[in-house]
Amino acid sequence: MNTLLRDLIHKLDSPLLHTTKVIRWGAPVPVFGDISSASVATLGLNPSNLEFVDRNGKELEGDRRRFHTLSSLGLDSWSNARSKHIDLIADSCKEYFHRNPYDGWFKALDQLISGTNTSYYAGQSGACHLDLIPFATDCKWTSLSSKERQYLLNHAGDTLGLLLRDSPVKMLLLNGQSVIDNFRIISNGVFEEQVVPAWTLHRQSGPNVKGVRFTGTVCKIGDIPLKRDLLIIGYNHNIQSSFGVTNQVKNSMRSWVTKTYKGVSN
Repeated sequence: MNTLLRDLIHKLDSPLLHTTKVIRWGAPVPVFGDISSASVATLGLNPSNLEFVDRNGKELEGDRRRFHTLSSLGLDSWSNARSKHIDLIADSCKEYFHRNPYDGWFKALDQLISGTNTSYYAGQSGACHLDLIPFATDCKWTSLSSKERQYLLNHAGDTLGLLLRDSPVKMLLLNGQSVIDNFRIISNGVFEEQVVPAWTLHRQSGPNVKGVRFTGTVCKIGDIPLKRDLLIIGYNHNIQSSFGVTNQVKNSMRSWVTKTYKGVSN
């Protein structure tokens, strides 16, 4: 982990990264939780800016802080980061769910995987969260230009492969269509797609939104061979933001996640 973090910190000082909307004063976040003991991992696009700032854009401090920044580490630039700083960043990632996690986002996913008898949170564990890109941006991924998104995928896409290659993760859950589409760009995954009527999101005006589940395996992410076939599952809804994702829909999705995981863990 520390070697990977050193490489990511070096990327933060890259001149090309300065042309993107990456929050360069915030530490990279390769993982939320302890991947070394995780059999289930969920996947998003990239860390939210709310991992570093409040709703007013002010840096989180004290007990509210979630991850380290140049300020919290007492650094003027990332080029001055030493082993002790890398250790602190690694610890903040591993201990994320024991401090001040962004529950408004993670609780919904934790409920979705709860049938696997794993959790992000203390007392159960066995799950962690990963992102396609380990850098927070000051706007949503979809608000980045296509050039910015492609640059970040090209220069940080191997991070996910390196993490999963050396992990015990058995199943990777992709949260939403955008995650699936971008994961396809950096992997050799081929998915079986199936429309699930029980996952339909009903609209009072306009067409309903169908629910689709995705299942496949990958053995390579970016340029990184995983040395195994890793089960990948996902769905087109973003359960934190898709309007109309009812408890009934979430329960049906949870049952499918549970059944699928049991098939690979036995």
